[in-house]
Amino acid sequence: MNAGWNWRVHVQTTFHRALVEKIREPHGLKTQTQGNIVDMSGISFGTTDWSSIDRTEHRGESGVAHWRTQHFGHIRVRMVEYSAGYLADHWCSKGHILLCLEGELHTELEDGRKFVLKPGMSYQVADHAEPHRSSTAIPTRLFIVD
Repeated sequence: MNAGWNWRVHVQTTFHRALVEKIREPHGLKTQTQGNIVDMSGISFGTTDWSSIDRTEHRGESGVAHWRTQHFGHIRVRMVEYSAGYLADHWCSKGHILLCLEGELHTELEDGRKFVLKPGMSYQVADHAEPHRSSTAIPTRLFIVD
């Protein structure tokens, strides 16, 4: 046997490579030594003038949301404006990273917990982790990545 060859290192390295390939997700998540990262490959540098993006209207149980949406690969990025008195018409199970830019966002989790975001605050939640819904008392603007 080669004196410089360490079978434990070889087995661990081979196992780790196989595990990384097996766990690789179709949505761009890759297991690495330090945890999961979002694969943002295939996106060229660019800028977005959000005021030039067409907005779409999404009615809530009360009030309305206006979305300006861009897609970068499998990543959706939105600038969302909620009217005063907005209440979502559903419990959302989609994961988001959300930043409150203006106003005040009230978020209720299906388990009854409630949170308030003010400008400069954010929240993050994973897909299918904790169903949530939003409401506003005053006009609110958010930046959302999902």
